[in-house]
Amino acid sequence: MTITCGHLCTRPDSVLAVSAAASAGFAFDPLVREFLDEFYIADTARRQAGLDAEPLRLSGIKDAYLAAIAEHLALRFGLDTPAWSNAPWRFLSEPFFAGGMEGLKPLLLVESPLAFRRRLIFISHDTLSRPRDPDFQKLAHLAACDSLGECDETKPC
Repeated sequence: MTITCGHLCTRPDSVLAVSAAASAGFAFDPLVREFLDEFYIADTARRQAGLDAEPLRLSGIKDAYLAAIAEHLALRFGLDTPAWSNAPWRFLSEPFFAGGMEGLKPLLLVESPLAFRRRLIFISHDTLSRPRDPDFQKLAHLAACDSLGECDETKPC
């Protein structure tokens, strides 16, 4: 990650880079999205490296959120869950519901991935989806095929 003249010049390639840029004043949510873009296109070794280094401490919600991301991605992609993600300060004592709308709470309770729920963070099932996510690409392919009325997974639609 490079920061020059107040601009982030490359995407963060690790949760540590996300925390470093956030502590330098960059907005947390876009940094997480940029990290996910990098993570989804990386090979297995780069994915593991992106999760291994412990991020800087930011705030209760952000510390827990980065730990949840690391644990969730490790489980999803068959990587080692970093030990730092189980530190006590990486868990909330009060629930946090993304979106801030009371009516969303029941949906977020059901949809939130386990790594987030156990930290009392409740997000929608597609919060971590990005166009570079392999699952997103499969769904987009199937949606395009469905609109054509047929699908051969060996050929593009």
